[in-house]
Amino acid sequence: MPHGLVTRLRRAVHRARVVTVRFTRRSVAQWRSSMQLRVVTTALAIGLAAIVVLGLYLSTSVRDGIYEQRLAAIDREAARLTEQVAESFSDTATTSDGALQILLRDSIATLASTGGSTAEAYFLLHEMGTTVRVSDIVTRPDLTDVIITDEVRTANLASDDDQVLQAVGIPSRQANGMVLPGVIVGSTVQAAPGARYEIYYLYSLEPEQETLSFVHRVLLAGGFGMLALLGVVTWTMARQTVTPVTRAATVAERLAEGHLSERMPGARGTDEMASLARSFNEMAESLQDQIRRMEELSAMQRRFVSDVSHELRTPLTTIRMASEIIHESRHQMDEDAARSAELLLGQIDRFESLLADLLEISRFDAGAAVLDAERRDLRDVVMSVVEQAAPLAKTKDVQVSVRLPDSDAAADFDPRRIERILRNLVVNAIEHAEERPVEVTVAEDDRAVAVVVRDYGVGMTKQEVEHVFDRFWRADPARARTTGGSGLGLAIALEDAHLHAGRLDAWGRPGQGASFRLTLPRSAGVQIAEPPVTMAPASHEPGLRTGQIPVVNPSAGPTPTAIPDLSDPGCDGAERLAGPEQPAGNDVEVH
Repeated sequence: MPHGLVTRLRRAVHRARVVTVRFTRRSVAQWRSSMQLRVVTTALAIGLAAIVVLGLYLSTSVRDGIYEQRLAAIDREAARLTEQVAESFSDTATTSDGALQILLRDSIATLASTGGSTAEAYFLLHEMGTTVRVSDIVTRPDLTDVIITDEVRTANLASDDDQVLQAVGIPSRQANGMVLPGVIVGSTVQAAPGARYEIYYLYSLEPEQETLSFVHRVLLAGGFGMLALLGVVTWTMARQTVTPVTRAATVAERLAEGHLSERMPGARGTDEMASLARSFNEMAESLQDQIRRMEELSAMQRRFVSDVSHELRTPLTTIRMASEIIHESRHQMDEDAARSAELLLGQIDRFESLLADLLEISRFDAGAAVLDAERRDLRDVVMSVVEQAAPLAKTKDVQVSVRLPDSDAAADFDPRRIERILRNLVVNAIEHAEERPVEVTVAEDDRAVAVVVRDYGVGMTKQEVEHVFDRFWRADPARARTTGGSGLGLAIALEDAHLHAGRLDAWGRPGQGASFRLTLPRSAGVQIAEPPVTMAPASHEPGLRTGQIPVVNPSAGPTPTAIPDLSDPGCDGAERLAGPEQPAGNDVEVH
């Protein structure tokens, strides 16, 4: 076979296979997505199985009944004809061959003219193994060698019964090559002293076969009719049942989308579906009322927080002025009073920070937050934040390292808000690092820029990761903190990220540390399909692209550039630090 033809055949087979697979998948998907289709197909499958079983039983019963009755009639008729031939032979004392030939011919003629006989042909043959005295007499010479074979004759002579019935195939008289079902009945008779003959009667079962075929056609037509009727009935009933459920699902989806005024139709009536519609609508009304009350309560809470925050600013300013005067005069006080003046000023700073956070949250809740975006390089902001956190890192004995891409990470963002997010993440990482390294990684691609802050400290559990961005929530409220904190930092960071159409993700594992990733689009309105950097171990993000982010100095190998301790005047920034091995395990990632 030519190579080109083989190639075309392979392509055709491949295309056929693809089309078949697609069609099968679409059919399976359609079947799974439609309850009405599943009900109808299930009912049709059960109905088809029942019709097939019933049809086989009826067909077998009818066939057995028809053939058994016909064979019984054939047996009786053949016995009667054989008895008639035997009587005619016994009434004639023939000894000559000529008289015997006439007797045989007359006997077959008598059988052929006997009224009520349904035999197709008669065969009077000399007994096998005996001397032929006269010629055999047959009415269908063309069937003698075809029907009366040696096997048939041997079985007839070997039987202990008076006559033997054997199934045979009768060639059709038409030139179509068909073979009709038939029965050959054989027995032996004594024609004259020393002359035994075998007599055979050929019966055709073609009428019975036609009757059985007609019954099969009727059963098949009736089965298809019943199957079609079952399909129509099942489809109608399923539609009446599924339609209200579909309406309920549609209304539920609309409610989930926030359209709380949606209601399910068909609530009038006394049937089960009307009761379902009434119960569903009552539930929707109750849900709408509860959501309205919660919205009113939430609005009141936001207004209260905003009003209190604004109202506290004036007395807080007065308190700060007085505390600063006292603080400046602390050298003239005794030791306890001076210490109290320092504590007072520190707590006022924390109070002002808390008020600032509350005011910022109230702006987000009121939708009054304004984005002052400009084109900036994210690497510069990251380096500025890490430099500001260097004194805290030295105090905590934490080594902070930064990994930057070679190309710029410019994007449109509000520097003040992004710096606040990064400062919050870096400070939190240093606080929880427990003297272990903190890694800051900057990455970029054509659509987005990202920053990952990774520590190897206490980590977080699954439940803690799920609540890490909640307001006023802390994983361990009893943890000693040196930088204060209101529990609003990550909540504000998340709002700032959303204000930029970005995302802020968290990952953590107890004892293995935590990781936070800030992803920002390069330009406003750009959708972030996939962040340009992974934030969890590779086993938890199968799409990790290794080697995507180069270090600042590629010739130094894949080690991050360590940020020097800026409080040390002798540091030249040339120190290197290799990050620890990434852990693996069952981790949690929250978006």
